[in-house]
Amino acid sequence: QVQLVESGGGLVRPGGSLRLSCEVSGGTFSRNTMGWFRQAPGKEREFVAALRWYEDDTFYSDAVQGRFRISKDMTKGTVSLEMTSLKIEDTAIYYCAGGLVLAPRDPRHYDAWGQGTQVTVSS
Repeated sequence: QVQLVESGGGLVRPGGSLRLSCEVSGGTFSRNTMGWFRQAPGKEREFVAALRWYEDDTFYSDAVQGRFRISKDMTKGTVSLEMTSLKIEDTAIYYCAGGLVLAPRDPRHYDAWGQGTQVTVSS
């Protein structure tokens, strides 16, 4: 069974940077797509970024395009999210997810989820 463990969240000031990491185990490459989603208090879970293990495609939401970068390390079985120019509205719990996905932006297509890591952007 695939297990996902996120790390790297924390408190950062507006304009700052953070790097999130997702360690995948128990069938690391059984899901073709790995994604990051986030959920702020009182809001629905929203897509942030995604990539494919065996392809070079990456996908980003309009809200983070140009500021965030998703990457993979297949030797370590990890997926990372480099976040720069952080804004207050980026504050949320960030979740790593995996799935056999045709539509990377739709959370319903993912069947493996981590517990989440809190990112707080505040002055």
